[in-house]
Amino acid sequence: MIDSKVFKFLNDIKSNNNREWFNTNKQRYKRSLEQIKNSIVELVELMNSHDKIENYKIFRIYRDVRFSKNKTPYKNNFGISLVREKPMSRGGYYFHIEPSNSFSAVGFWQPEKDDLFRIRKEIDLDGKEFSDVISSKLITKKWGNLIGDSLKSCPRGFSKDHEYISLLRRKSFLFKKNYTDQEVVSKDFIDKLNQDFLVTRVFLDYMSNVLTTDLNGISLIK
Repeated sequence: MIDSKVFKFLNDIKSNNNREWFNTNKQRYKRSLEQIKNSIVELVELMNSHDKIENYKIFRIYRDVRFSKNKTPYKNNFGISLVREKPMSRGGYYFHIEPSNSFSAVGFWQPEKDDLFRIRKEIDLDGKEFSDVISSKLITKKWGNLIGDSLKSCPRGFSKDHEYISLLRRKSFLFKKNYTDQEVVSKDFIDKLNQDFLVTRVFLDYMSNVLTTDLNGISLIK
């Protein structure tokens, strides 16, 4: 389980976001990081019983301030991404730990140009199937509706009068679920997170099939 001391550290660094405080409390950071690593290793082990996780990454706590107006040197959160094994398994999982703002996310954040075009072509060809997948009760009961940035206008090459124009305009295809601090530190949370991720497999597997085949359903994997 994730210790409540992780949240205490994150709250403290938010109030003391400077290098002197961080250097003094670096052992607290290292203990928190180790806790997160152990929990993610457990999560990956659970997920690999029903999926193929290629790797995971815990994002650095050090902020890149070069192009930001916010010059505070440290994040007050831990972000973790889990990548499915390519080329057959596409999409990814994300878990964010932050006091009063912890959440998980699943899907495709700003897919590369060719993948985005292929997704839009699939929606153009059979928007109903795409819509049925993302609005299935299995997913929406736990995760709500699909989210993600959208274009303000119709993407080039597609009809602005298309029945599923709202889907065609999307630039990201994500589901997001929030958690309370109490949920995150509960003893069964990693198992709960695994079960939440499992629910989204119908979406990830559908999208993986789209991105590994052409419009005739012929595999692109050699």
